[in-house]
Amino acid sequence: MIQYKIKPKAVSIAFMTCAILFLSSCDEKDFLTVDNPNAVTEATFWKTPTQFNSALTTVYAAMQFQAISGGGLPEEEVRADIADTYSFFRPLAYRQLTYTDNSPQVVGKWNQLYIGIFRANQVINQINKVDGSAFAPKEKETILAQARFLRAFFYFKLAYTYGKAVIRTEVSTTDFNKKLSSIDEINTEVIIPDLIYAKANLPTSWSANDIGRVTWGSATSLLGKVYLYDKKWPEAAAEFKEVIDSKIYSLTPNILDNFTDQNEFNSESILEVAYSSTANPGANGSNVDDTPYASGAEANDVAAQYASIGGFGGYNTVVSNYYLHELFLSDEVDATNPINGSNVHSRRLTASICPKDFEGTYFGVTNTSQQVHAYRGLGLTALVKKYTNWYQGTAEIPLNRSGINFRHIRLADVYLMYAEAVLNASSDVDEAIKHIDLVRERAGVKTIRQYLIANNNTFPQLHVSKLRYTTQPMVAPTKENIMTHIQMVERPLELCFEGHRWNDLVRWGIVNDVFTTLGSNLNWEKDNFASIVGKAPLTIEGSLNLLALAAISNYNSSIHDYFPIPAPELQTNTGL
Repeated sequence: MIQYKIKPKAVSIAFMTCAILFLSSCDEKDFLTVDNPNAVTEATFWKTPTQFNSALTTVYAAMQFQAISGGGLPEEEVRADIADTYSFFRPLAYRQLTYTDNSPQVVGKWNQLYIGIFRANQVINQINKVDGSAFAPKEKETILAQARFLRAFFYFKLAYTYGKAVIRTEVSTTDFNKKLSSIDEINTEVIIPDLIYAKANLPTSWSANDIGRVTWGSATSLLGKVYLYDKKWPEAAAEFKEVIDSKIYSLTPNILDNFTDQNEFNSESILEVAYSSTANPGANGSNVDDTPYASGAEANDVAAQYASIGGFGGYNTVVSNYYLHELFLSDEVDATNPINGSNVHSRRLTASICPKDFEGTYFGVTNTSQQVHAYRGLGLTALVKKYTNWYQGTAEIPLNRSGINFRHIRLADVYLMYAEAVLNASSDVDEAIKHIDLVRERAGVKTIRQYLIANNNTFPQLHVSKLRYTTQPMVAPTKENIMTHIQMVERPLELCFEGHRWNDLVRWGIVNDVFTTLGSNLNWEKDNFASIVGKAPLTIEGSLNLLALAAISNYNSSIHDYFPIPAPELQTNTGL
């Protein structure tokens, strides 16, 4: 994403001017009133559509920050029930819930979101001051709508990462001491009004060089998500239904197209952050936008956290855990679906994780290569594939540089959120199943409807461990059972490692229940390790990864559902 930076040469020119004027015996008071022609000031900058669009670009650029859309997210992912790490990696503190108010992702995300908010506020505050005569019809409103959407996005991330935030809608260099506001206050005062305005004033699509800007669909989907998180089910269902009925978006035939750099801004994409592996070559991918003392990259470094350490340019600091691995293996391939060939694993398994018996290739090597699962002796059974360059054949780019865009909202997510909303709004089980099955059908797995037809109107509880229980209970398609399927099967399978899982568990209020089940399964695996080691379906080798047990023991809803307010904010904001 193009960066907009102002680098005036004010110091050297002012020094030379002062020397000349001193020799001319000028009045110092007159000198102090002379404008520096090289300086860009508030009075000279905020005038034209070009200048406002340049400033708007910096707001978009804030979305590239690694704590928001990149390498910081794995540390949040590892807190939940679908991922793991190792004792020698930084995410350990998040896996075991021992992070503090001074931990890097806790501090970094807060700071980076407020940078985005500050930039958005500049555009919003300034554009409301200018005469609209210099703008084309609706141009001023469209610029403002983009800035207000982006501010709402940043505040949404603050609200549901920290549980509270400081509301700042004005640009100030002095008024830093403000109180914390609740999620409800943030939604009411900022997020919902901003999104309603954005929805009314954004186009449904952009063309040419503007592709990637936020749209009507971005605003409508995020507004639905706000209502969903607030359990305003009818309102959420209505917003999602608008997006679905618009027919603007469609699922990509190949789910992998959502996690590569080869089909970006595709038909499924609703909110996507652009990255490039070729812009600013040589810059480390962790340095994006205007990182101090660094040549900012346009690349993402999330791939390095997920990719294998076995010579493929990564660290695999985050890996799939046993629950997610088993869940994918229970995702039964539908032999009648033409998307499938001879594959045994589902299409979304192959696009998401890399187990030891993986199909196809991984960075150009087959499952016979010992270098892929380098930590197999430590209980590793499956790597993460999403957002890595495994499909390239070889490592495409240097370590920490990935050009794969990050998708914050895509249509499959909207389908599943709509299914949840309509289920809770009207108990319409059939409508929920219909949209869940659209996602399952694209994945090439058996749909709920197929199970119901074949099993006397029952379907399996696919989240129950077959390793432990051998068979999975068959249940009726009630509101409660379909909701459990959304929570424990569909969303973790479809959206794993995309930044949703922890927020989902918290808003459903089931973290403790999920952790209890996870701990029970891990303890069973520990007690029965001799009978399962080296055997299908997981083929665990060496030892069990039991680091999650500490998180299960440490978890306290009032402490861990949201990150703590960062220590630097507590130390500097006397209004808290």
